[in-house]
Amino acid sequence: MSHQTFLTPEGEAKLQAELAELTGSRREDLAQRLRSAIQMGDLSENADYHKAKEDQAFLEGRIQEIEAALRTAVLIEDKHSDYVTVGSHVTIQEDGSDPETFYLVGAKEADPRNGRISNESPIGTALMTHKAGDTVIAETPGGKLKFKILKVE
Repeated sequence: MSHQTFLTPEGEAKLQAELAELTGSRREDLAQRLRSAIQMGDLSENADYHKAKEDQAFLEGRIQEIEAALRTAVLIEDKHSDYVTVGSHVTIQEDGSDPETFYLVGAKEADPRNGRISNESPIGTALMTHKAGDTVIAETPGGKLKFKILKVE
């Protein structure tokens, strides 16, 4: 079953750039390290060889992960809707707290410390399909959070 990956245009560009670096210079550097380690002889006790093989497995895994994300990518466009969707900027307020604004993005680009929350997170899931004026309850690991949606952009 294919899983969609929501990406902003900037997020897609970052993944494309990382993929280009990994499949280019990083892969070539690793191949050179492996060749050098193999030339040292006995591979059973060659720490450089084992480390290079480990790094190669990690690199190839990351390449596959990025390729899969780009293959299933759904680009987030700036949509002007009254309802919260991926790509919305949402201002919410808990009782007695200052309002907070979040940018709802896909899981690959989530960065809560910088106001970017995933549509798959408890708060993101709770916000989806609601509109300004709605009161929403999010089931989080720390308990229920109740907040009001002030603005959807």
